[in-house]
Amino acid sequence: MLTLTQALYDRIVEHSRQDHPDEACGVVAGPAGTGRPERFVPMLNAARSPTFYEFDSKDLLKLYREMDDRDEEPVIVYHSHTATEAYPSRTDVTYANEPGAHYVLVSTADKDGLGQFQFRSYRIVDGVITEEEVQVVEAY
Repeated sequence: MLTLTQALYDRIVEHSRQDHPDEACGVVAGPAGTGRPERFVPMLNAARSPTFYEFDSKDLLKLYREMDDRDEEPVIVYHSHTATEAYPSRTDVTYANEPGAHYVLVSTADKDGLGQFQFRSYRIVDGVITEEEVQVVEAY
């Protein structure tokens, strides 16, 4: 199960909506070994695409150096889908290289004009996708 604060949930959703119609992407880092998401790090979608996301390699290297310096790890890796449901694509599975991370997908596809979205979380290990419950709390 993924547990995150309402503030982090809101920031992920807001970033996803802001970058629409392109896919948004980012990481929520947390203290190594705790599994607790704490530090929100929105990233630039270097692909600038409505159907694909790609972390900028320089930004990603900088982020991993920061996480190493702060004894953190990527707890959540998130991105949005702009026209499809919040379910990992084959490409998403191929690029899922953090077996300990929660992969959050936010769908910004507005099929009914009501502005609804989906926020779902998965574990992706060795190509196997497992959806997990999301619990939103006020604070840890």
